[in-house]
Formats: sequence, C-alpha cells, structure tokens
Amino acid sequence: MTTNRAAIVEAARRSIALGSKSFAAASTLFDPVTRERAWLLYAWCRRCDDLVDGQDHGHARVVVDDARERVAMVRAMSMAALAGEPTGDPAFDALALVAAETRLPHRYVDDLIDGFQLDADDWAPRSEDDLYRYCYHVAGAVGCMMAIVMGVPPEDEATLDRACDLGLAFQLANIARDIEEDARVGRCYLPRDWLGDVNVPADAVMAPHHRDALVMLARRLTDRAERHEASARIGTKALSWRSAWAVLAAAGIYGDIARAVARRGTRAWDRRVTTGKAAKLAWIARAAWQASRRAALPDLPRDPVLWTRWR
Repeated sequence: MTTNRAAIVEAARRSIALGSKSFAAASTLFDPVTRERAWLLYAWCRRCDDLVDGQDHGHARVVVDDARERVAMVRAMSMAALAGEPTGDPAFDALALVAAETRLPHRYVDDLIDGFQLDADDWAPRSEDDLYRYCYHVAGAVGCMMAIVMGVPPEDEATLDRACDLGLAFQLANIARDIEEDARVGRCYLPRDWLGDVNVPADAVMAPHHRDALVMLARRLTDRAERHEASARIGTKALSWRSAWAVLAAAGIYGDIARAVARRGTRAWDRRVTTGKAAKLAWIARAAWQASRRAALPDLPRDPVLWTRWR
C-alpha cells in the first residue's frame, strides 16, 4: 500500500482537535512518534463512531435507520485497511499505518467494532456484568490499543489490563454524563437490574420524579469509574515518562467529568459536563509531578474485585 503518511497524520491531527479537546490536550504530552500514532488511532476510532452513529466528530448525533449496514461497512473497511488495501478514507488508512508500525493485534479492532454492533442491534445491558462487557468493547479495547501505541508489548497482558481499566473508567464517566443525551435518542446504558432496584423504567429515566434515583445510579457509575482510574494509574509505571504524563493528565481531566457528575447531583444533566481550559492546564501540570513520582506507587496486584476483560 502506498500512502502519504504526512497527509494522513495531518488529517488525524485535525480530527482529534475537532473531536476531543481533552484528548487533544493530553496527546501533546507524548513524544513526537507516539503523539502521531495516538492521533492515527484516534482518527480511526472517531471516524468509525461517527459513521455508525450519524455524528460529526462526536457532535450532533441523530438516530440512523441503517445502523447494521453502517457497522458492516466499518468492519469491511477496517479489515481492508489491516490487509494493506487502500480505502479512500484517511481515517481507515490511519488504522493501517498505526497497526503496521506497532504490531497492533487485530483482535482489538474486532472487539471495538463488536461494540458498535451492540449499539446497532439496540442492545441494552441487563446486568452490571453486561455493562462492563459493553464498556470493554467500546472503550477498554481502545485502552489496550493505546497502550500498544505507547510501546507496551502486545504480550504484556498485565499492563494491558491496567490500560483497559482506564478505558473502562472513561466510558463509565461518559455514561453517567450522557444519560440525558442518550435518552433523547432512545438509548439507556444503565443496567436493567439497577433500574429495577429503584423502580425506574428504562424509557423514562429523565422523568423529574425519578431524578433522585437517577443521581444514585449515576454515582454508582462514577464510583466504579474512580476505582478503575486508580487501578490504571498503577499501570503507568510500565510507560515512559512522557507517556505516563499524558495518561495521567487524561485520567485526571476525564476523571473530573465523573467527579463533576457526582458533585452536581440532580443538576448533573442540566448542561453537559465538561472540563475547562484552566482545569486541563492544572491537570497537565499535576500529571507531570505524578509521572515523576510514579515509581513510588505500590506494586499492588490488580484488585480482584474489579471487572476483568478475561471473563
């Protein structure tokens, strides 16, 4: 496959700038090679998500009536890219580049696309275990891929488990933040068992008289996000200093989203929770100090209570 790497990298840089200010800020902390590869992976993930959900860089989501066909197209284009075939789409060519440069196991690509398939099938979690499986497919697998982009050997499963933890933490925070936004397009990622515990119908989660119960469930999500974030921080000991700096900054920036949802209580969905520029800069500075001191983190085994991708 003949590619113009510089053009593909530039398209990927623009994608992350438009799609996620938080991840774009964190990516500047990587060394140049890792930074470009992170952009390449992000561009593919963002493009797949946009194609399946009818979005533009994560914004203006609409209900689509051909979701399964869209997932099939994403899978076909991704497999073509991994096989070295030209796709005509810079984001899928970005996947081809980053996979070839990092020995990225193709199973993680499949795992992420399987998450898109769950959404296309109008799947909803019945149990907490279902919720975690979904979070793995749409975010934990991305955490594993990002770790490999940062130089973690694909065989280092212990470190990849910690990277998966960070993806899980991000997705749990997303779900807590986006309950109202998801409800507007007919989705609900709160486990049906949880909803049953507090007598909240899945199609009426945003009803005003359910708000107190919803706060309790959102805090359950954010508590679990915090546990996985803490586990992921220990995994940064296996990374270079600059990669650890970027990961710890992203963990703090995104962790603030979960913490803000919990803090706002019944007002959590009045307006979308975001992390401001000043807070991002503060986390970048704090993460540099944390990265410098990460060797002092205890060599604790991963908490066996936490959900694992091996289930």
